[in-house]
Amino acid sequence: MAARDSGKGERVWYAADGSPISCLEKIKVLNQNHAELRQLCQDALEDAVLMGCDEAEVRHALHELVDSLSQPFKS
Repeated sequence: MAARDSGKGERVWYAADGSPISCLEKIKVLNQNHAELRQLCQDALEDAVLMGCDEAEVRHALHELVDSLSQPFKS
């Protein structure tokens, strides 16, 4: 299940079993990571477009990057 907005502008993160993550420290780390990644991707997109790249191609490359990430803790 994907993280989504709680309706209060906050993200709700879910465990693999579908239960919401309730630990405030975990939520804080998840939200910080999300914000940092968003800013990094935004910067990369802006740089690429300024250098003449097609926006759709850059977005596609970013999607491919995320899709290629491995999950090292599979049980």
